[in-house]
Amino acid sequence: MRSAERPSSSPPSGGAVSRAELREHLVSSGIAGEVATPRSTNLGNFARCSAREPLYTFGLEYGAEWTPAAILALMAAKVGVSPDETFTDGIDTIDPDRTLDALDRMSARIKLAAEQRERVLLATGHPGALLAIHTEIAQTLRAAGCELLTPAAGQVVDVDDGSHPRIVHMTGVAMVSSGAALKHTHSPGPMITMLQDLATREEPPPDLVIADHGYAGAAGQAGVDAVGFADCNDPALFIGEALGKVLVSVPLDDGVLPDLYAPLTAYLLRGL
Repeated sequence: MRSAERPSSSPPSGGAVSRAELREHLVSSGIAGEVATPRSTNLGNFARCSAREPLYTFGLEYGAEWTPAAILALMAAKVGVSPDETFTDGIDTIDPDRTLDALDRMSARIKLAAEQRERVLLATGHPGALLAIHTEIAQTLRAAGCELLTPAAGQVVDVDDGSHPRIVHMTGVAMVSSGAALKHTHSPGPMITMLQDLATREEPPPDLVIADHGYAGAAGQAGVDAVGFADCNDPALFIGEALGKVLVSVPLDDGVLPDLYAPLTAYLLRGL
């Protein structure tokens, strides 16, 4: 979740980039390296996730052993935030090499989906930023012969904040919309509704869900292959990965300008 202004950066020109080029871009753009999320926000969200507050679990179920200290240790290992428990104020970090390693794992699963022409559901709770990534993935998988699922289109859903938006599918990606506005949400409700809709119509669940936030968490909790993107203040998907419920969780700042993700997306989809 965006917490402050990011540094500006111009994406590398051209198509696919090398790992070294992308690493440089991740840091210069603020997608990784020193990110704009305050340490205090991270620690606060780790505590809320540990307390299993609904909007911080992303639909995943886990036990009381996930204390704030255990979550901090996990996030230091998987994301690259500072492991120092005494560091409570300032700017935290995402290790760009951990981002790249996770992108490699996600890329392998997406390539498998393309090769096997799987049924895929894409979704985002951050349409203002991450829709740019998901749209490119959707177009690539559709061209490879994958079926992009559009369950529960138009259905009203509870997103745990008092609002009741509708599920919409645009550019092959599921989101929720209130009137004419695409809505930011971390709720697992839309994914739960979409999976229930498939079951009601006696259709199998997706072979793969590519998503973020509650969309990815709820899919993983339901036993569906799920890969997702998560910021350093959103630890639930990394807990899900540690528990084997989420296949891959890619650490990145999830609130930079959409065009800055283009090199990352090109790297993710290289060879497809």
